[in-house]
Parts: sequence; structure tokens; C-alpha cells
Amino acid sequence: MPPVQPIEPGHEPVRRRAVFSRGWASIESHHAASPDKLRARPRRRRGGDDSLQLIDDLINRPMDQLYSDSRLVAKPDSKIVYWGTRIIVFLICIVVGFFGCQFVRLLNTDPRKQVRESLANQLVANNAHVDALDKDIADLRRQVDEQSKSATKSPIEQVVEENEAAAGATPVEGEGIVMTIADPVAASSDAAQGSLPRDGASDRLRVVTDADLQLLVCLLWRAGAEAISINGNRLGVETSIRTAGNSILVGTTPIESPYRIQAIGDRNALAEAMGERTLPTLYSDFHKAGMYPQIDKTGTMRLEAASVGKLTYARRS
Repeated sequence: MPPVQPIEPGHEPVRRRAVFSRGWASIESHHAASPDKLRARPRRRRGGDDSLQLIDDLINRPMDQLYSDSRLVAKPDSKIVYWGTRIIVFLICIVVGFFGCQFVRLLNTDPRKQVRESLANQLVANNAHVDALDKDIADLRRQVDEQSKSATKSPIEQVVEENEAAAGATPVEGEGIVMTIADPVAASSDAAQGSLPRDGASDRLRVVTDADLQLLVCLLWRAGAEAISINGNRLGVETSIRTAGNSILVGTTPIESPYRIQAIGDRNALAEAMGERTLPTLYSDFHKAGMYPQIDKTGTMRLEAASVGKLTYARRS
């Protein structure tokens, strides 16, 4: 230990200990050396300068005595406090983590997705209800036809039946042709991978549109077809062919590729009128887009009745 500056008699510092210290029994070992021992040690300089004494205290005795007393005895925490603190912290972490997960889930939830799913479910339910009603109507018409066949028909009733058959209000059967046309293979692979051809690939890839189906139907009517159906949906006086979103609708029923057009009439005349020799320009456009229409002759086929709406303002004249 380096030599210290001696303290003049009457100027010794008062060394007081904290009353609250629990280690009072071992305080004696923490006392600074007594003045007698200090006087016995060799000193480098002598003098009564208070500034030198202050410097000596700062260098050799920098720690306050009260702080030394507080470190004599460390009071350990009880087991209840130790484990209680950790359990409380653990519960707080669980609560914070739970609410954090709920908040993240709320941020990732898209309310528009739920609305779309709800509307899609309603659309499916309404379509199923419409199909059930159409089936009931077809059954009732079949019963009416059976009852009508058992009775003698008047000329007026025969005319009415012919008009209803021409308007698509009653099921019909007979010979005709089946024309099938489908989207290109590339469009089908894009749809399978999740990109809708009518959405993303319409600028670079041509697919069958509602205009193509309308054109083919008009050509069949012109060629003498008496009844036409697309993918099992009979065309009537109130049936439309249009695009809604990413689907083609026949009336209110969505249809998908391949498109199967059934037409009742003279099968030879219809096949010749819809053949590639009669329509070279149309077939050339289809072939450039990768679409190849096929025509098959059929000896007999049956087309169900179309959905006919209720007349509100029209009256028989």
C-alpha cells in the first residue's frame, strides 16, 4: 500500500457506520488503518496541507463507508419471491404472445375474401334451387304431355304444341349433328396452373368466346336447325349467350370448355353447312388459334326444354 499523508491531531475524520447494517460484527475489519500505524509507516512528504489530505483520501479511501457497510451482508430472496416472480413473468409472456398472435391473424384476415365466399355460396345455392325448379317444371310438362297424348288433340292444340317446341318450351328429339369446339391446349394448362386465360392470357392467347358461340348458333339457325342446345342447355326465346366475369353463361348457367353444340334438323344439310368447305375463313381463324371444331352426325338425340320466364305484359292478340 502506498504511503499516506499523516493527519494532524484534532483533525481526524469521524468514521461512522450505518445503524441499519446487519454486519456490524465484522465492521472492524473494514476500518481504515489507525493513525498510530500510519505514523509508523514511512512517508514521502510532511505537511499539514488540507488539499493533500483530500487528495490522499480520494486516492486511498475512495469508497464511502455507508456503501461498504451495505455490502457486508447480502439478504437472499425467499423461494416464494424467487419462483413467484418467474411465474408472473411467464404468465405475462403467454398473455402477450396470445394477443400478439390474434393481432397478426386479424391483420392477415381479408374481410373481402369472406364476402366473396359468402356470395359464392349464395350463388351456388341459388343455382341449385333454380336447377331443382327446372327439373320440377320438366316433370310437370312431361305429365301434361302424357295426359295430352291420351286425349284427342284439336288443330289449335297441335299448333300450340308446334309453337312451344319451336320456342324451346317443350322437350324435342330427332336427328341432327353435334359440333364440339374447345380452347387451345395451352389455355387449358394455364387454367390448371391458376392463371385464367380470359384474365391474364387473353392478349396473347385466343380462346373460345361468347361471340364465337353466338356466331356458330346463328349459322346453325340459318342452316335450318330446329332446336339447339349448348352443353345440355336448350336455347329458347329468352336464352342469351354472354360473358360474365371469367365464364360464359347460357341463360344463367355457366359453361366450360369443351363446348358441345347439339342441333336437331337435317343432319346432312347441317353438317355440310357447318363444314370447313362452306366456312373456310372461320375454320382458318380457328386453326391459327389452335382450335379444331369437330362435327358428328347423330341419328337421334333428345333436347330438354329451355327455361321460359313468366309473361307479365305480353298477351295473346
